[in-house]
Amino acid sequence: MAEAEKPLRRVLQMKMRALGDPAQVLMLMRSSAPFYRALGGTKLRFLQNVDDPAQFCIEIEYEANAAVEMNRQKVSSDPMIRTFLTGWRAMLAGAADVDVYEDVSV
Repeated sequence: MAEAEKPLRRVLQMKMRALGDPAQVLMLMRSSAPFYRALGGTKLRFLQNVDDPAQFCIEIEYEANAAVEMNRQKVSSDPMIRTFLTGWRAMLAGAADVDVYEDVSV
């Protein structure tokens, strides 16, 4: 029973292209760290493509359990979070690509 309750470690990778000044997008990304931590992120990395500074990648490590479902519903219904996400969309060229990985390097 304890094994079934053990949280799963996941890595969410979000790739996006910025509109306008990449430095402003990077500032927004850094300011969003508390938001990701509040949703269960345990480690964050913000990556910028050295050959194409308008291209970014955010990596968020987290543990998945029953709280993930609660957080997903919170994101879809909370007005503050919806406003935050609307601001992100305004700074992106197109949609962000999101993938979730399991670390199998152990």
